[in-house]
Amino acid sequence: MGGKITYFFLATVLVVVFGVVALEGVLLLLTGEPAAMGMGAVAFLLPFVGAWFLRHNTRFARNAHRLARELEAEGGLPVDESTRTPGRRMDRDAADEIFARRRAETEDSPDDWRCWFRLAVAYHDARDTPRARKAMQKAIALHDRPATASASGA
Repeated sequence: MGGKITYFFLATVLVVVFGVVALEGVLLLLTGEPAAMGMGAVAFLLPFVGAWFLRHNTRFARNAHRLARELEAEGGLPVDESTRTPGRRMDRDAADEIFARRRAETEDSPDDWRCWFRLAVAYHDARDTPRARKAMQKAIALHDRPATASASGA
């Protein structure tokens, strides 16, 4: 719950910053100076780009949590079975063994979103965020695919 509160707080602060930047952009546009108007146009557009990224990441986090809740209800969430250093980093040998298992599981069932979810968790535990995100995106896409196919057939 603490993570959700922190995320909501930071998102709210970010939206306020977007508003201030957009206002400064409008004020720069109103100066009439060509250089200031150029900076104002960029400053006015930046909050829209930022809002798109915020929306995209919020949707990703919501979908990942939805899959986690569903997998937890099924009893399929991966357990943290790795040994860790005092700094909470994964032991390299344990990480290699877990990756080998998760990768083999995913290769055996490439269309199972649960396997991709567990692979994403393994990447996340090893602090490989780009691969974790891609694996989670694949899990979300596989999970949502049957619902989309049945909805279009109706």
